[in-house]
This record gives sequence, structure tokens and C-alpha cells, in this order.
Amino acid sequence: MIHPRLRRYLPLALCVATLVLSRATGLAEDDAAAAAPGGESILDTIKAGGPLIMLIWCAIIGTSITMVTFIIQNVMQLRKAKLAPPPLIAALQQTILNGNYQEAWETCNANKNYLANVLKAGLTRIGRGKEAVEDAVAEHGLREATLLRTRNSYLSVIGVVSPMIGLLGTVIGMMGAFRVLAGSGISDPRALSGKIGEVLLATASGLFIAIPAFVSYYVFRNVSQMCIVHADDVVNSLLIDIPFDELAGVQVGENFNAGAAISVGGARKVSMALTTACPICNGAVTPGVNPCPHCGSTLDWQS
Repeated sequence: MIHPRLRRYLPLALCVATLVLSRATGLAEDDAAAAAPGGESILDTIKAGGPLIMLIWCAIIGTSITMVTFIIQNVMQLRKAKLAPPPLIAALQQTILNGNYQEAWETCNANKNYLANVLKAGLTRIGRGKEAVEDAVAEHGLREATLLRTRNSYLSVIGVVSPMIGLLGTVIGMMGAFRVLAGSGISDPRALSGKIGEVLLATASGLFIAIPAFVSYYVFRNVSQMCIVHADDVVNSLLIDIPFDELAGVQVGENFNAGAAISVGGARKVSMALTTACPICNGAVTPGVNPCPHCGSTLDWQS
């Protein structure tokens, strides 16, 4: 089953991979066709090689398409503007500065990117103190970074596997070349050399896939690390000025709760920026109104 995010890039990857492979095999095909008896093409030789050879070439083509797909995806996704979009940063800065932490959580919940996912986890634990928030940010940051690196690691796998697939095709093709040698001896060196040239094309195709796969893997590994560091710095800058001590007991998230009020001289302190509900009876209260019209409790409203 193809991941929905990868499915968008498959048509472009198919076109690029087909173009690259056709260009890579074109010259070899012309040389082999000139050397082979009857002027047979590489495609004719692959068909004549039987189901196993055809399966190996299908694997080579499939590997090249997969490689191009991951490269296109990484080019589109591994950018600072994707992991931490500037408009989202500006919106969160203003929301958090105003003390609207529930609104900030909802903004993060509506966006699916590295910054939103990590900050959302930190805001969920905002009522547990600074240490709990930092632990949540570190935990989810590691999780998001692992997902980014996992997608990129497939390029390394392709770089290892593709030469092996090409070598397998070469070994099987060489068996056919030796059968030609056993049947005609050295009386027909043209046919033998043409056969060897054709089977070596499998190894060349595997290496042609492996080299850009490895190069792309190391390039995107460094790019992803830079983007992750940038996004982590943004998250820390958004959390640095939050008054954690004043928000003890506040629950931000799906089960939003302004938390228990702090008793000071019989009064109940409530932050106007966080709630318009009475912390005693949970009834709707207009900010600044005293006492609570529902339970009669005295509320100390903070600006």
C-alpha cells in the first residue's frame, strides 16, 4: 500500500525514472544490437532471458522509480518553511503573547507539520510545569525527527540493494553467455561479446541507481538536521516567556479546563486571558464580574 503523501509524487517519479533509464540504456542497447546476431535489441534479449530475467529488470525499474519518488518528496518536504512555516510562527507568537494557550493549541492541531506537532505536545502539559513541557517537547521532537530520518533512510537501502539486483541479473545472464560459448566455442566471438555486453548492462543499471541514491541520502540527512535544529529553536523561543507557575493546574487541549483557582485570603484568582467560566461551579461568568452569579463565590480577576 502506497502512502498517500508518496502517491502524489509517483507520476513525476515515473516520468523521470523512465527518462533516465532509457537514456542510460540507450547507448548500450545500440552497441549490443550492433554486436548481436540479427540485430536483436536489449528488450528482445530480456524477453528471451525468461521470467527470471524479466523479473529482475522489473525490480530495477521499480527501484529507480522509488528512488526518484523519495528524492522528489525530500526536496519538497525537507525545507525550513515546511517544518516551521513563517505565517504559523507569527500567528503562534501573537496568540501565546496574549495568553490564549487553548487557541494556540487549536492552531497547532489544525496544522500538520513539525513545529505544530511538537508545540502541541508541549502546550498539552502546560499546567504541569516547565519541566513537564520541556520533556514533552523533547520526546515529540525526537519522534518527529525520527520520522523524517526514516523516510530518508530508504534511499540508503536502495543504494545497497540496487547493485545487488543488477549483479544478480549479470550472473544469470553470464550463465547464458557461457551456454553460447559451450555451443559455438570461440568460432563466433561476436555473438559471445554481444551477450556479455548485454548482461553487464544489469550491473551498470544497478550502479546507476545506487550512486544518486547514496549521494541524495547524505545530502538530505544534513538538510533534515539543519531544518530540525531550526524548528526546535522556534519551539523553544515560543515557550520561553510562558509563566508556568501561574498556569499550575490548567489543562489545555481537547479537554480544556482553566484549572483550580488559587486561594488567596478567601478570594479565588482567575486569569481573564484563559477562561470565562467560574472555577468553582464552572458556570459562565463575564470577565470582571463579582461575585459569581451562579454560586456566589468571590473571584479575583487578573488582567
